[in-house]
Amino acid sequence: MTAPRPWSWLAGLRPRLVAAFAVIMILGATTAAGASYVYARRAILEGIQDQTMLKLRDQIAAYLPTLSLPPTQAGLDAFATALKSSNALVVYRDLRSSSALSIDDVPGDLRQAVATSTNIQFQRVDVAGFPLFFVGVPVQTAQGRPSGLEVYAMARLTDQQEAIDELARYAWLFSALALPIAVGVALLAARQVLRPVRALNTAASQLGRGRLDVRLRAKGSDELAQLVTTFNHTAAELERTVGSLRAMEADARRFVADVSHELRTPLAAMNAVTDVLDEDAEQLPPDTAVAARLVSAETRRLTRLVQDLIEISRFDAGRAELRRERLDVATAITDTLAARGWEAGTDLVTDLPPGITASLDRRRLDIVVANLVGNALRHGAPPVEVVLRPERGDVVLTVTDHGPGIPADVLPKVFDRFTKADTARARSEGSGLGLSIARENARLHGGDIVAANTGTGARFELRLPREAW
Repeated sequence: MTAPRPWSWLAGLRPRLVAAFAVIMILGATTAAGASYVYARRAILEGIQDQTMLKLRDQIAAYLPTLSLPPTQAGLDAFATALKSSNALVVYRDLRSSSALSIDDVPGDLRQAVATSTNIQFQRVDVAGFPLFFVGVPVQTAQGRPSGLEVYAMARLTDQQEAIDELARYAWLFSALALPIAVGVALLAARQVLRPVRALNTAASQLGRGRLDVRLRAKGSDELAQLVTTFNHTAAELERTVGSLRAMEADARRFVADVSHELRTPLAAMNAVTDVLDEDAEQLPPDTAVAARLVSAETRRLTRLVQDLIEISRFDAGRAELRRERLDVATAITDTLAARGWEAGTDLVTDLPPGITASLDRRRLDIVVANLVGNALRHGAPPVEVVLRPERGDVVLTVTDHGPGIPADVLPKVFDRFTKADTARARSEGSGLGLSIARENARLHGGDIVAANTGTGARFELRLPREAW
């Protein structure tokens, strides 16, 4: 047994629709939450950054006029104190103000940017898991010239980071809550979409089983309603076409049956005449004798064709009846072969063990066996093997020849009416109805016949139940 594939549960349309809706809604919710997180984080960080930079710039501008250049150590310390922050540092060349913030704490990239720029600079860093914000200001004199002073300040972003982390947790929570909502909405949407699809599937199944009058009610004007309308039109047209074909078929079968029955009377007279001609053929002139034998052969061929057509018409009309009796199947088959002059020997090999009994119609069994063996003798090559065996509750008869076999394109339709393996032999002795009649008789018993190639010829297997159903 083949193991199910991991994604086999998605084979149905409903799971795929639910999965598609759920994925789309989750992606939408996640994208919205992510975008909100990014914008809120940016707003929080930019707010503290702008506030810190503006405050530092205003404090520098307010104190700068009171500072003499070049400054002394005391002047730098006073400047740093005026900035009202324990994390402020004032640098002038090699001098550093005394404060909690050391020059080594300031990122080197920021110091390089301040040294080469006239604009305020900033940088966010993470130190041992703590987010920090550094600002660097190259101080200009009142005349707009570089003063050589550099002011650095640091702000801790711990509170802001906690707010951002809280925002991220809520974003993930809302994304997770979107899953059951998405599945619920998807189930409702799939139900609305699949309801008419299921109705169409049921109607199509009924149509396939022969209920040509099935119709659906179209609701709305969407694509599914248009599909329902198209289905109804197709079903109506199919019902009309099939009805016409059935009527034509019934007329054709009635015509064949009527013609076949009408031909029986003149054929009986013709057979009587040809029998007389056959008996007197030796006394006729040579040309007349050849013509008489030709007429006799063609009359017999026409008689067999009419008999086959009558038999087929009985099956078509449902008038074929079984007259079962208890038979020794081997004896019945032997009688069939003997009645047609087919004797066991080099060309015909039989294996018919006695004592195999079954409840069968003797006449119909005779027709089946005669068709199968006659077909093998005419179209196959010797030896033709006829083997009978019991198998559980059935009797099985196989007829095997050693000829060219059945062409691959003919094998699937070998039991169809008027099928011949060699279409070029339109005037062959067979009517093309023998195998069809044989199979109909087998099925009337509740059995069947199957055909196959053995590689060295053709084989037909007849299987019949030993007891009536």
